[in-house]
Amino acid sequence: MNTQIKAAVVTAFQQPLSVETNYELPEPGPNQALVKLVTSGVCHTDLHAAEGDWPVKPSPPFVPGHEGVGEVVAVGPGVTDVKVGDMVGNAWLWSACGSCEYCETGWETLCEQQRNGGYSVDGSFGDHMIVDTRYAARIPEGADPVEVAPVLCAGVTVLKALKRTEARPGQWVAITGIGGLGHIAIQYAKALGLRVAAVDIADEKLELARKHGAEITVNAKNEDPIEAIQKATGGVHGVVVTAVHPAAFGQAIGFARRGGTIVFVGLPAGDFPAPIFDVVLKGLTIRGSIVGTRRDLKEALEFYARGLIHPTVATRPLEEINEVFDEMRQGKIDGRVVIDYR
Repeated sequence: MNTQIKAAVVTAFQQPLSVETNYELPEPGPNQALVKLVTSGVCHTDLHAAEGDWPVKPSPPFVPGHEGVGEVVAVGPGVTDVKVGDMVGNAWLWSACGSCEYCETGWETLCEQQRNGGYSVDGSFGDHMIVDTRYAARIPEGADPVEVAPVLCAGVTVLKALKRTEARPGQWVAITGIGGLGHIAIQYAKALGLRVAAVDIADEKLELARKHGAEITVNAKNEDPIEAIQKATGGVHGVVVTAVHPAAFGQAIGFARRGGTIVFVGLPAGDFPAPIFDVVLKGLTIRGSIVGTRRDLKEALEFYARGLIHPTVATRPLEEINEVFDEMRQGKIDGRVVIDYR
């Protein structure tokens, strides 16, 4: 029998979400559990999903959300790895095939058969959700359900990206775009022993960056960010681009010192200029990074459990999701908005 839940539903692209009280969610099947939501972070990817502005689009109607935290209230046939009462979370990597080249070599995030929470599978913008227990996050005991929610996507995404820069303790990294991902990236960078330069175009975002430990902050709207970063650091060893403006991607190449690595995380539409001479002469590496594996997610949560990560959060009710999206479009959100179902 289907479970009728309250959920914010994408019924058509580029239209306001519809908050419905009788959305049908199936009962959990094998390797699945039914989770009663306590909180859910709101990610920029959720806005991309609702707008339908990526090449591979989900199929309306669907429920966005992939930073959900809640309590298991039922499990599917044969499930033994979680039990009723456990606190778990969903994630962008909702499941993968487990047997392809990528899954077998520690790159399950590249699996071509993966399913994504809040995109190809209904997500956490509702009072209940279904998770695949093989991939669902285990929430640390005593975690604040509001504060921990952004770790399930923003946290694991930036931790993975920082690891992909291959920067070592004591070296410099630049974080561009101090939004939901960027402000958490600064904290993970500090926890990894890295020195941080932060770049944004809003003074209030740079103030947030300083609060979380950035040594250098640059307002790219008021000064040449490449000149400022090079002058302050001599060029950074790694760059993590979380910004959602194409200009930030080209600027990142100018931030790096010889042998540096630039990691792209943000997903704006369009292309970016890549000066071939600079890339070759400076021996730069440019790579993309998409969320993280189950192991990366476990590590991200361990950093939080040790008290090293504290996302800046503000709570809102589900009924205000369209207002939250409008604020996201306008860049008015400091840190992360978290939907509170309590």
